[in-house]
Amino acid sequence: MTAILLIGNGAREHAIAEAIVRSNENPELFAYMKSNNPGIAGLCDDIQIGSYSDLDEIKAFAQSIVPDFAFIGPEDPLNKGVVDALESIGIPCVGPKKELAKLETSKSFTRLLMKKYDIKGNPKFRVFESMAGIKEFLAELDGSVIKPDGLTGGKGIRVQGDHYETDEDALKYCKEVLEKHPSVIIEEKLEGEEFSLQCFTDGVNVVDCPPVQDHKRAYVDDKGPNTGGMGSYSDSDHLLPFLKKEDVEDAHEITVKMAKAIKEETEELYKGVMYGGFIVTKNGVMLIEYNARLGDPEAMNVLTILKSDFVELCRGIINGNLDEYDIEFDNMATVCKYAVPEGYPINPVKNEKVSLSDVPKDTDVFYASVDKKEDGLYMTGSRAIAFVGIGSDIEEAQVKAENAVCSVKGKVFHREDIGTKELIQKRIDHIRELRG
Repeated sequence: MTAILLIGNGAREHAIAEAIVRSNENPELFAYMKSNNPGIAGLCDDIQIGSYSDLDEIKAFAQSIVPDFAFIGPEDPLNKGVVDALESIGIPCVGPKKELAKLETSKSFTRLLMKKYDIKGNPKFRVFESMAGIKEFLAELDGSVIKPDGLTGGKGIRVQGDHYETDEDALKYCKEVLEKHPSVIIEEKLEGEEFSLQCFTDGVNVVDCPPVQDHKRAYVDDKGPNTGGMGSYSDSDHLLPFLKKEDVEDAHEITVKMAKAIKEETEELYKGVMYGGFIVTKNGVMLIEYNARLGDPEAMNVLTILKSDFVELCRGIINGNLDEYDIEFDNMATVCKYAVPEGYPINPVKNEKVSLSDVPKDTDVFYASVDKKEDGLYMTGSRAIAFVGIGSDIEEAQVKAENAVCSVKGKVFHREDIGTKELIQKRIDHIRELRG
């Protein structure tokens, strides 16, 4: 029987676990998590709770299972070198080695690689290891974006006009970043609409998931601080209402060239997920950043409508024959909405009980930061539970997701505008204006 080890404990990993157990191979599933996700645990033959830093413990758990392969969900264990550790004991992985995971864990690695191999989609940028020259470079830009070089949980990027106003503010933040990180990346601010294109690759071949649009801001109408993602949507035609087919093709081509560049630069094949955050501008598609794993929430949009066998997909990645795999998704729209604790992300309530007793049955539910106790579910302080509505169009999917998230009892809130006609029309109008 097929045995698979899943590493991770969020809603993304809950969606991955669901996709794994749907396989025709009827696999045994095991999970190593830093906290007990009841949704994942309920699908597993065995679980272990521990630290992603404890590579010896992870290896020992893996050796007790002897899985066919491991799937690494979040970025933290990738950054810790869990793939290197598991492959050292003969366990193949869906996920890049530590050096290759720098695609996400080092913003400078990605930008400089694109520059070296002349891959289009790179904005004007510079990498600074000290404050020297930063003031002068800021003066060259009409607007700037500041990125710490390292993992920040999706909350370290600052954009001029959104998070700060003046070059003086930018200099102050750069100084803060350099106190904690080896370098800071400053880029020109891009005007456009963002989209996520999650791709699976065996290091040579690249297959796409449908594009998704995420919503980072905490509050309605894209207001408030950045979060890990309040929700997302995808469309039934596997585009987005503001995208052209050529936009997705351009993003795909950037990822294909990046996979080739990584192979040439490191002499290693990148096996896993290359998830590009792209932006459509008046000058075409540009890369904002890469992630070395599936998105959260975007994984839930695509995995819920995946028709193909996910375990076969993983084998194609590991064996290097992904070109023989025919990836197929249902022609359905999806809308994902997160229920989050009151006060999130600045000062969230913790250890508050939530009830899902009234959640409609026509919605997929994925647990994130919750703790299951004898008397029910409790929130632990971050995004708590994700709800995915699936429909023939975005409107139908949005209504399902909204009904589900509104049925949660407890001290929670959500972004009710995700997937609504009004917000999507704003995206369409914005791009029409940019394209002229």
